[in-house]
Amino acid sequence: MSKNGRVLVAMSGGVDSSVAAMMLHDQGYEVIGITMKTWDYATSGGSGKETGCCSLDSINDARALAVRYGFPHYILDIRDEFGSFIINNFVGEYIAGRTPNPCVLCNTHIKWEALLKRANMLDCEFIATGHYAQHRLQENGRYVISRGLDLNKDQSYVLWGLSQESLARTRFPLGGFTKTRIREMAAENGFVDLANKSESYEICFVPDNDYRAFLKRQVPGLEEKVEGGDFVLSDGSVVGKHRGYPFYTIGQRKGLEIALGKPMFVIDIKPDTNTVVIGNKEELVKNTMQVRDVNLMKYAELPEDFRALTKIRYKHDGTESIINLRSDGIAEVDFLESVSGIAPGQSAVFYEGNDLVGGGFIKKPE
Repeated sequence: MSKNGRVLVAMSGGVDSSVAAMMLHDQGYEVIGITMKTWDYATSGGSGKETGCCSLDSINDARALAVRYGFPHYILDIRDEFGSFIINNFVGEYIAGRTPNPCVLCNTHIKWEALLKRANMLDCEFIATGHYAQHRLQENGRYVISRGLDLNKDQSYVLWGLSQESLARTRFPLGGFTKTRIREMAAENGFVDLANKSESYEICFVPDNDYRAFLKRQVPGLEEKVEGGDFVLSDGSVVGKHRGYPFYTIGQRKGLEIALGKPMFVIDIKPDTNTVVIGNKEELVKNTMQVRDVNLMKYAELPEDFRALTKIRYKHDGTESIINLRSDGIAEVDFLESVSGIAPGQSAVFYEGNDLVGGGFIKKPE
């Protein structure tokens, strides 16, 4: 009998989740490894070699480590669960003129749900992942996620949607370590190839990193339906033709294929009229936004005029803001300094110090 209980570890075959499994094993947990196959790249129509968490090489790497440490390893096929929810949402958001955040949805509605369901089946008290984040139980009885020690690798931004029930059973072994140290630990334990394994920054189901081509494959005839719409300025003046509104994102500058004598950026997308609004950099700047589907983590409710650092995308440093949560669940966010490139559909995540207060999806202005 293990001294710390039984834990189901999500193993992608990469260095992070592999070292997470090693650490928990060495800490006295009874480890069970599970690799979730979320997407079959061979049937997606993409070009190039299959890479990432769904590839055969990655699955074999996860299994080899489990064999070495003597714990069970399972492969879980959740392609149907993943595809019907994540892919449909991804496509639907672009069709609606928004920029989707598939990793947040996958963590919240697919991976954690799938892990907890199988953990129950396998009598595991806990689940664990290789995310760079930390969490703790507070005196108010609520679990809170905080940033990982390695701020360059911190992944708390994509975890804002997790429930209290999920957090109560979750372990983040890597939260107190740097990426460099994790690679060293893999090498010290004899997994040199794993320690030197490169990282993928692509969306797992778009391994060629071409979301436009992916949309065309998923929605036959899409290009013909939306091509030839107008590029307009904020005053409504038509200045050119675009390739179809779903193929543009807020803040985009490159690839507009239009010359107006100065740099132009996408500042709005209007699906109803197949119109893409472009303007100068200053027109991207905003002082307010609304956030929908808010999930609070650190507190059960927010006081009026709650002050927090708000991140509007993963690599955003964050901006000080005042947040007021309305009775309908919409958060009104007033920035103390102007921010640029607010993209509806992306996640807005609120921090108090290093603690994740909560988050939601940026709402398209009405």
